[in-house]
This record gives sequence, structure tokens and C-alpha cells, in this order.
Amino acid sequence: MITKLIMRSFKSFKNVTTIDFTKTNYKVLDKHNVSDNGVLKGMMFVGANASGKSNALLAIRLLLDLLFMEKEINSGLFTCLFSETPEFSLDYYFKIDDKEIRYFFEFDAKKTMLSEKLYVDNKVLLERMGVTAKSYITHNENYNELDKETLFLRTVYFNTRFAGNETLRKWFDFLQCSIYLNAFDKQVISYGKQDFRITKYIEEKGTEEINKFFEDYNFDQSVDYANEAKGEHIVIKFHKDEEKMLFFKRKNINEPIPFSEESLGNRTLLNILPAFLFVVQHNGMLLIDEFSSGFHNELEELLVKYFMNTSKKSQMIFVSHSTNLLSTSLLRPDQIYSVEFDGQNGSRVKRFSDEQPRVAQNLEKMYLSGVFGGLPKYKDAYEN
Repeated sequence: MITKLIMRSFKSFKNVTTIDFTKTNYKVLDKHNVSDNGVLKGMMFVGANASGKSNALLAIRLLLDLLFMEKEINSGLFTCLFSETPEFSLDYYFKIDDKEIRYFFEFDAKKTMLSEKLYVDNKVLLERMGVTAKSYITHNENYNELDKETLFLRTVYFNTRFAGNETLRKWFDFLQCSIYLNAFDKQVISYGKQDFRITKYIEEKGTEEINKFFEDYNFDQSVDYANEAKGEHIVIKFHKDEEKMLFFKRKNINEPIPFSEESLGNRTLLNILPAFLFVVQHNGMLLIDEFSSGFHNELEELLVKYFMNTSKKSQMIFVSHSTNLLSTSLLRPDQIYSVEFDGQNGSRVKRFSDEQPRVAQNLEKMYLSGVFGGLPKYKDAYEN
């Protein structure tokens, strides 16, 4: 599980910024929202539009992209545009079993130079400066003429699969069980071998798991995937048996509803459910941008509660504008960060628990009154 993220000169985060995923002294929701190793099962980022919330999520996604998606560091994309320094750095801390893993990398866009270090319990297992590097993971090895924009950690993993190092293998299993979702544009990125596009998922696993979720939580609907759907007045049939379509069926409504004709909220829900259920059942991170897209407040709350209550060592890290989620019945104060953009100083964060709110206090009202920062400062349209 990720325990800490430190960003410097990354995107809108000009100054050193730390996101802490470990529990504080709060006791609320200990049973549901905290893993047995003391790491929080989730984190929410809230704030105004263009404040930098998605950039905090991107810092985690970037590690996954660079390790598993064959992407290179583009010198013009990630360095803070209004920073005096040409380099950015990201420092990640993870807890796997009882071991602490720290992975740090820095990229100098001006020199096109990449630096990396990997530690397990403060012992250096990998270090890189520019095109030369050393690995102590399997046995001592020197590397020269490395690709300037490809992580050395990726190279070592695909060359050795970390043979003999169970901790690093478990870490990469955790990373590969992670998924990025953008609920607004229906983007689903899996870092393992699974394909979580809804039709691919149903072709492989059927509709049983999704329909059981709907039944268990009283959705009054189900889905079917077939080449023919019959209702009292409508019959939809493909001429070829291999052609199939996804349909919704509503309770007490005897007509099939094609997926394309369903509500935005239902289509969004069905698009994210396969990935959502997978990460709940496996140890990994579920990164969700625009979580509130098309969902009723009650549905958002259900999904958060389900994840926290059902997962073991998985984490749901998400961006949302839904202030109804700011409640100690759903999230602990140490599970929420506000993000605020401060001009040339860049984005800054504030953890709700830093203000030490009481569990009985209304976090939503406190946020909307400005206690935690991260509020837009628009002028009232009714004012003259």
C-alpha cells in the first residue's frame, strides 16, 4: 500500500508537497477505513476547478505508466511551468507486509538526465545517475548507456522479475493490480493483463458478478449481454449469432433498454464497476478522476462505503467535487485533502485532520465555510 507521496516542482505543485496515507490518532471508522497495517484504504482530493487535484492523482499514475505502459518521461509535460528549476522529483513510499519500500526519481528536463534510487528498509537496492546505474537486487550489476527517459527500475524488473526478492515481487504485484479510471471520459487503464472494458469483461466473466452487486444493493435493475432481447412491445435481434449487445432490464419494466439509451449515470457506473470490483478483491490502487460524474449522492456514498468495508489492503484514491462525501460517516478527517492554487506559488494542500475537527462536527459545512481552504472565490452572480 502507498503510505506517502512527496512531489517537488511537479505540474502545478511548485513547492515540496507531501501526501500522507497513514492513519492519525482518529478512531472513527478504524474498522472499515484503515487496513490492519495502519495504512488508510483511501484518500479524497477536493477543491476548486483547476486547483491541481488531478495532478496529485497523476503523480501516482505516472509511476504506473512509466513502469508498465512503455511510456517515456517527456521533458515538457511534467515539470512545473512556473518553477525556476528545470527538474521535478517524485518520492514514493509503500508498505508491503512489514517492509518499507521507497522509490525516488528526479528528471532534469534541461539536461535530459534521470536519477533514481530504490530502498527497502533503508537499504539501497538500486541507484542511477544519468545513463549509468547499479543494481543490488539479484547480484551486483553495473549498467551503462541507459535510455535517458526510461526508468531503470522498469529495465531491471523486465530483465530479472526480481528473482529471489519476494518483497519487490509483491510490490509489483500490488502495482499491477492497480487501475486508473476517469469517470467523465470513460477511460479505464489497467496495469496488469486484465481488460476492464465492459464488453470485454462480460464476454470473459459473464454478467453474474455485476448483477449480484445490483441485487445485493437494491438497484432494481440487471444487465444482459445477448444477440437477442425481447420485451412485450420490442424485439431486438442481430442476424449473426456472434454479434451481441449490452442491455439493461428494469424491475417491473418488461422492455430491454440498450446500453447506449441508458442514463449517463448508469452507463458510467457499468463502465467502472468491473475495475472497481477487481481492485476491491485484490491488493491494488484504484485511482479515480472525476468520481462524481453522473452519480447521485447516494450512489457515490454507497461505492465509497462498499470499497472501505470490503477491501483488505486496497486503496481508493479519488478526486471529487461532491461535498456530501465530506462526512465522518464515510471518510475520516485524515482521508481528505483540500487542494488550492495560489498563483506563482502553485498548488498547495491541506489535510482536514490538521485542523483537528471533532468527529461530531460537520466536515461539509466546515469546508464550505472555508476552514480547510480549497474553495473557489467566485463573485456572487446576483451582486451588482
